[in-house]
This record gives sequence, structure tokens and C-alpha cells, in this order.
Amino acid sequence: MCGIAGLAGPDAARHESTVAAMGLAQRHRGPDGTGQLASADGRAVLSMNTLLIVDTAAQPGPYLDAASGVVLTFNGEIYNYRQQAEAWGIALEAGETDAHLVLRAWARLGPACLDGLDGMFALAVYDPRERRLFLARDRLGEKPLYWRLDGGRLAFASEVTTLTGYGTAPLVVRPEMLSIETPTGVDTPFQGVQLLAPATVLAFDVASGSLDQRTWWRLEYREPWQGGYQAALARFSVLLAEQVPLRAPAGDFALLLSGGLDSSVLAYLMRPPVCVTVRYPGQDRLDESQIAAMVARDIGAELLVIEPTIEDFTRSLPEIMAALDYPMGNASTFSEHMAYRAVAEHGLRVVVGGLGPDEFLMGYVRHALVLFGPEAVLGSGLEAYRPLASKLLHAAGEPLGPAEAIVRLILRGTDPGGRVRELVTDALERAGGDLARGLTLADLATAWRPLVMTSDKLASAFALERRSPFLARDLVEFSYRLPIEHKITDPAAGKRILRDAAKALGLPTEVWGSRDKLGFASPVPSWLSGPLEPWATANITSAMAEAPGDLQALLEGGLKPGGRFDRTRMQALMAAAWWSDQRVRAAA
Repeated sequence: MCGIAGLAGPDAARHESTVAAMGLAQRHRGPDGTGQLASADGRAVLSMNTLLIVDTAAQPGPYLDAASGVVLTFNGEIYNYRQQAEAWGIALEAGETDAHLVLRAWARLGPACLDGLDGMFALAVYDPRERRLFLARDRLGEKPLYWRLDGGRLAFASEVTTLTGYGTAPLVVRPEMLSIETPTGVDTPFQGVQLLAPATVLAFDVASGSLDQRTWWRLEYREPWQGGYQAALARFSVLLAEQVPLRAPAGDFALLLSGGLDSSVLAYLMRPPVCVTVRYPGQDRLDESQIAAMVARDIGAELLVIEPTIEDFTRSLPEIMAALDYPMGNASTFSEHMAYRAVAEHGLRVVVGGLGPDEFLMGYVRHALVLFGPEAVLGSGLEAYRPLASKLLHAAGEPLGPAEAIVRLILRGTDPGGRVRELVTDALERAGGDLARGLTLADLATAWRPLVMTSDKLASAFALERRSPFLARDLVEFSYRLPIEHKITDPAAGKRILRDAAKALGLPTEVWGSRDKLGFASPVPSWLSGPLEPWATANITSAMAEAPGDLQALLEGGLKPGGRFDRTRMQALMAAAWWSDQRVRAAA
């Protein structure tokens, strides 16, 4: 989990001290050294915070290809780099890693090399032969990369606060922060600062100042699977067995083990030496620790059981918001933060989690609600989800169209300007009539960004590398191609093909037979409406006294009573902590 930053422009070499400060601002991302390198023509200066994982004796970045003058700064892991080095005829010497492969491949192939890379990455390349700076991100946006254009220079960094330190960036509360808790697309709450979209390569011409962006991979271009279910299950099982173990590092690592299907499958396929689970005493509805303990015993792993308290939450909130840069909607944020802290205190550098199957294999209850309708879902034993299902129940009793149903289920507030509705409608159109694929694309356009971003940012705050094996390219593309019935046939049991693969692999019935999804959910919403209500109200009210007008609506929502699972107050509290953090940074 490295960090990258830099600057390109006609006079970039004059701003080496600025780039040095940018690198230092995110040095927690790379405790093995922060370095920088200027291109030979002085038009680019790149910085890199290095966290050594593949080879702890490797040379820290940035990296220079002496023959071409190409300079690279790199964050991430390329899991197939040795295979690609052989395929491309690129020799790697002792002590050279995936970054050196990317450097030489780019010098030879340019952006065309991206399609051959299977992994997670955010990178910047300056090519003096073209006098252009290139920025690129992985297919699903696992690694963040922000950029801004100012005064004929383009600056970039792994963290927003690094760029806001480079120059002023007024706060802007994006409408989607009221709708789904998080900005969408490439927007950020900082004027002039953009997030590079996943699977996008940006080219900045230093001489002319012109920009060009293009998408280098599109999930929706995959052709539908034409075979039967047994053939699909066999293929899926092979992909699991091949791809997941490739994501295990050579040294010790930890697995976030909730006790659910996804993380348990990873446990049996990767055999981590350490597993981490989070439980909240007295919260039986959220407790899967018994299954986690069974899985850990079965694979011979040490199990760290974390029991966060109310006091932990009040102490951790400022740390969480400082790590995130801005509010993001993720019900597991606090639990993840505490788990990452435990992993770091255990002396490990890599942590693995189970992101992916829910989005690509219809694992969320909201998917079942759209596909089967609220009555079928409630009748399948998921009565606890009646508050969610009620969003689709209305007086007329007439079924809603898919777009309207999806929008109602994902909205957590109003939809100013209809931005969320536009994203959902576009996703369904790109899916070509397959509703499950449309749900996947809608998730990627709305709820996905905060999941991958919080995973990266919270882990990076503790100098950890976060890996998500289910996001292997072959697994993602194959899962997307499958027809609905291969993904879900029972409203209470999504991820059908993953369940059947787990069963075939011999996993215990408690793992593949579970009919509910908990993950690392937390009781924070109930705390904020219970014992922490006075504290939350005081913090929100204090922020409202000086917050800008467009933030007021977000904060005011947190002063209204909320239900047990209502995240409105949590959203407002995060916004209050964010505003407080911004004021402190501005004063500094």
C-alpha cells in the first residue's frame, strides 16, 4: 500500500520542494521510505511512499528506465507480473519487482500494457519522448488517485489532503452526499480536485496543457455465458482455486474473517496464519464470531477477536475522518478501522478481505428485493429487512419498474437533480436487458466507491496493504457474464454459484448454508440514538455553528431521531468531524 504524488508542467523542476512536501504529507502510506525523482527534461517530478511487500530488499521508488528516460511512481500489486514479464520478453533481475515490469512495459508499449496487468494499482508515468504525463487506475478502483490542474501544471496524489495542501480547494458539498452519503463519479468535496475514474488513463501534454482521458476496460463488454450451470460451476471453481491463492503474499498476513461466506471461502483457499474478527458483546444479531472461530480452528490460524467499545468509537472518529479525507457511506467503517489497528499492532503488513461477491453475484438483500419483490423476500425468512422492503411497498400495490426500485433502495436522502436516478438508468441501459448485470453496474456507479476507498484509506493509515482476492480480473468478468439464475434462485440465498463452489470444496455447512449477510456491521447507529445521543448532538450542533450553508442540511439530518439501522446520524457526525478536521488543517 504505497503512496504516489507528483507534478508535471513546463517548470516542474522548480517545484521539487513542493513535491517533497506532498510526499511527506502521505508518508504513512509507505514507511519504507519516501523518495522523489525529476525527469531529465525537468518537466515532471514524481514522489513515492514505499511499502515493501513483494521483496523487502527491493529498491524503493520512484523508478527510472535509463534507456528511454521514462519515470514511474507506482502504488499497488500486479499479481501476474512474472507471467507477463515472460509473455512480453522483459527480463527482471534479482531485487526487481512488479513496478520494474510496469516501467519497462510502459517504455515499450505505452498505455497498451495496462490490459495485460491483473492487479490493483494507481500509477503515474512521465514519458519525455512524448512530453506527456500519464495517470492510470486499476479496473475497479481499488487504489485511489486524485488530480488537479492549476496554472498550467497538473498535480496528483493518493490522498485528497495532499492536493489541498498543494493549493487552496474550497469545500463543495456534492448533492450525492445527501443522497447516498458519498460523491459519485469523479467528484470530490473539494473544488478543482477530481478522482481519476477506475479503468481510466489520463494523458497530460506538458507543452500544450491539454488533457485527454479514456476508459481502457469496460465490464459491460463481456459476452454472456452460454453454457449450462454445471459447466459454469466447474469453471468458477477452477478460477477460485487458481486466482485466490495468487493474492496471498509470501510472508505472514491477516484475513478479515467475519464468519460469512465470502471471507470463509478465502480462509480455506488462502490459509492465512492470522484471522481477525470483530464482535460486539450483547449484539447477538451482529455476532458471527462462533463461525469465525470454527473456521480459524479448522485451518489452524490464530484468531484475533476484537470487541470495540463505545469509548473506542468516540476516540477513533477523528482518526477515521482524517484517514478518509471526506465522509463516505460504509456501514463497516468503524469495525474495519478497529480490525486494521489490531492487524498493525500484530506486526503484519498485509490484510485480506472479501469484497466483490455481493456486487457481482447478487449478495445483497436489495438485489433480491428488486429481482423477486418485497413480499417474496419477507416471506423467505428475512423479516428483519422489513424497513428496507417497505421502500418498495406503496398504497397502489402496483410493482415498481427496476430503475425506480433500485433508486428507492439505495437512496438515504433526497436526490437533488436526479443524479442517482441518472446513474441507475444508465447502468440498466449498459447491461443490455439483464437485470442482475444492471444491478452490478448500478452498484459500481453508486455504492462501490466508498467500499473500496474506505478499505484502502483505513488500511493505509496503519501502513497496511489491503488485498481483495475476489476482484481478480477473471473472476470478476466471469461472474458478470453469468445469467441471473446462476447467481440467485432463492430470495434469501444470493451468490448461488459461490455457495455451491464452497460446498464442492468441502467447506462446513455453517459457511455455505447461511441465509443472511452480516459482515462487519456495527451497532454504532443504535449507540448514536442511545447512550451516545447527547455526545453526537453536541458535536453536530457545534459544527452547525460555523459550517457553510450547503453543509447545514447534512448536519441537520443528524439531529432527527433515527432507527436502529438508520445511518443518518452517523453520516451527520462524520460530516461534523470532517468539518472540524478541515478547520484544523486550514488553521495549520
